[in-house]
Amino acid sequence: MAGETLDRVMDRGEMVVATNSGWPPQSFLNDDNEMVGFDIDVATEIANRLGVEVRFETPDWATMTGGRWKGRYDLGVGSVTPTKARAQVIDFPGTYYYSPYVWVVHEDADIQTVDDLNGKVIGVETATTSEDYIRRQLDIAAPDQPPIEYKVEPGDIRTYAESMLPFDDLRLGQGVRVDAVIAPEQTAGQAIENGYPLRIIEDEYAFREPLVVITEKGDEEWNNKITETLNAMKEEGVIAEFSTKWYGKNYAAE
Repeated sequence: MAGETLDRVMDRGEMVVATNSGWPPQSFLNDDNEMVGFDIDVATEIANRLGVEVRFETPDWATMTGGRWKGRYDLGVGSVTPTKARAQVIDFPGTYYYSPYVWVVHEDADIQTVDDLNGKVIGVETATTSEDYIRRQLDIAAPDQPPIEYKVEPGDIRTYAESMLPFDDLRLGQGVRVDAVIAPEQTAGQAIENGYPLRIIEDEYAFREPLVVITEKGDEEWNNKITETLNAMKEEGVIAEFSTKWYGKNYAAE
């Protein structure tokens, strides 16, 4: 399929991007039913630099990261971690930022350290690196990635179909449904900013992961074009600007 994607995008004048519709501040529907967020800005800027329009599709996570798109999507911009399993079915043209994953508890919880989480019920979004981590199966396919340290032996693991659902259960109180949640620092911070009575266990990251854009496997020309575009955006500080805009901190890849 070499060259197929770039030709399709340029001929159509539109790039179809797979992303999420309910993952603030990465990507979500605002009050006007418009897709907004950090990933949305990144994808839109890529399209702008290619001189085409952008259209967003919101398949479920497993579909987006499972490959075999058959031309339904041209690019995936959904804060995807490059695991070895995913590398078998999709390509990773570029890392665009890094995300620390944190432990989140109810603000009134008696949990103060990660050691206090042993034997507790941990909530995670299903089919994500959070779930892989708590099941001790995380295998990130990125250069210079430090070894993953597993510090918690959960009493039980509760999985959720969407990223905000674990927080909805955690906000009910410690032990009502879950005792803690593993999530990206950005997502946890957004939940707290939105009034959820939660807190992050300070100075105790679970892990720090690179986030990549993804493509259907095997189109070298398209991958090279995306890599070139992302590199220019990083060098010009555009992704850093988007990160600061949405997260209040620069998580951009160097």
